[in-house]
Amino acid sequence: MDIAFCLSDVTIAYHGHPAVHHISGDFQAGSLTAIVGPNGAGKSTLLAALAGLRRPTHGKIERSADLSRPGAVAFLAQLSGINSDFPLRVLEVVAMGAWPRVGALGTVGQQEREAIDKALEQVGLKGFEDRLVDELSVGQLQRVLFARLIVQNAPVILLDEPFSALDAATTRDLLSVVSGWHREGRTVVAVLHDLDMVREHFPQTLLIARELVSWGETAQALSNAHLAQANHRSLAWQDTASWCEAPGVEHVHVHASGKEHH
Repeated sequence: MDIAFCLSDVTIAYHGHPAVHHISGDFQAGSLTAIVGPNGAGKSTLLAALAGLRRPTHGKIERSADLSRPGAVAFLAQLSGINSDFPLRVLEVVAMGAWPRVGALGTVGQQEREAIDKALEQVGLKGFEDRLVDELSVGQLQRVLFARLIVQNAPVILLDEPFSALDAATTRDLLSVVSGWHREGRTVVAVLHDLDMVREHFPQTLLIARELVSWGETAQALSNAHLAQANHRSLAWQDTASWCEAPGVEHVHVHASGKEHH
C-alpha cells in the first residue's frame, strides 16, 4: 500500500521544549485519519509539520513523490486563526483554490469558474458568490473555505479543528464533503476533539500526548487504556525538563502494517 507521509523519529520543539516528541509512523495514501489528544498534546503542531509549515527539530517527514508538486497538499487552519476582515468576495476566496493551476496572478477561466460554481453548490452556498466574507456567519465562512479546498483538488487535505464552533447542519454537510474525499481516494488528516465524531466517521486515529500513544484502527487507538495513558502523559509532562529527556516514557514505532513496536 502506498504511503503519503512517513514520519521518522519526529520531534518539534518550541524554545527548547517539545510540542511533538519522537513520533514515527506512516499515513497511508487514501486513508482518513483523525489526530486526537489532550489540550497541548501537539496535534496542530504535527499537522502544520505535515503541511510543510514547520520543520522538525529532530527526525524527518518524507512525502511520497507525487506530493512534491505545488498545491498537492491542501491545508485548512483553525477558524480562530483566519482573518475574515478583508473586503473579499466569496468568489475571490474560493478562486484561491485554483492558484496551483493558474498562478498567483493568473486569470480564472471558464473551466475554473465552473469548478468554483460546483464547489459552492456542493457546500450549500450557491448564489453567495458576491457576498463579502466579513458578512458571513462562522458556519458560512467555513463552507467557503471548504469550497476553496474542493477547487484546489489536492490529493491530500489537512484540516485543523474543522468543525469547531459550527452548528449541527454545517457540521453534517462538511462531514459529507470529507467522506466524499475519502471515497475518491484522497488522503485526509484532521485534528479533532470530538471522540464520538471520530469513532463514527474516521477509520484511523493517531492519539498523541506530545509522544505517540497509539496509531491505527480507531476502535483500538481510542481504547479506554490508551485514553487514560494519554491523559496521564499530558498531566505528568514537565515543561522545565530537557526536551530530549522523558524518563519512563515508552517509544512506539508504527509500521505501515499498523503493528506497534516498542
